[in-house]
Amino acid sequence: MTEAKRLAAEKAIEFVEDGMIVGVGTGSTVAYFIDALARMRHRIEGAVSSSEQSSARLRGHGIEVIDPNNAGRLALYVDGADECDPHKCLIKGGGAALTREKIIAEASDKFVCIIDPSKRVDVLGRFPLPIEVIPMARSLVARAIVAATGAQPVWREGVQTDNGNWILDVHGLSITEPLVLERELNQIPGVVSVGLFARRPADVVIVGGEPPVVL
Repeated sequence: MTEAKRLAAEKAIEFVEDGMIVGVGTGSTVAYFIDALARMRHRIEGAVSSSEQSSARLRGHGIEVIDPNNAGRLALYVDGADECDPHKCLIKGGGAALTREKIIAEASDKFVCIIDPSKRVDVLGRFPLPIEVIPMARSLVARAIVAATGAQPVWREGVQTDNGNWILDVHGLSITEPLVLERELNQIPGVVSVGLFARRPADVVIVGGEPPVVL
């Protein structure tokens, strides 16, 4: 799937316009996008990044990383996903950057999601749903998830988000109503962010291939 990821990332470059501040996500597919963006770094103003990992890669290519508080509204955000359903709702957070990704997606007029074909599903939930939690609330949130959904939350031990929080990966979900579940889980005290992108789904999905498919 490596070549499919690269092809999706290269296609996304077509959405970048001169003078933009580009919102940039996190993950292996986005790494290809950052590398492609470097070829036109002198034509853009800079980038807003969703993770320290992406920020380091951007700076390594000589692309200025701009604080989102100073960037204003963004025209474009490019990021990957762990799953994508037919309505362009997503599961994200495999790289533990879901909260910052949600912030940048919300701040952007157009969200372009780049994926390889294996990420397309009819119903979300085969990939465990990541939820970022305040550390002291981990057990509380886990119990509330079990009570609400019957699914199994697993602490991603040894992982700390860039915000200093922890991740619960929720196994055994079949998410037929992602917007409803996103809202419900967001109400649990201690939840920072839910890796469902349903209230703010992707606007465009690029599926890597020869040629890439734009949905």
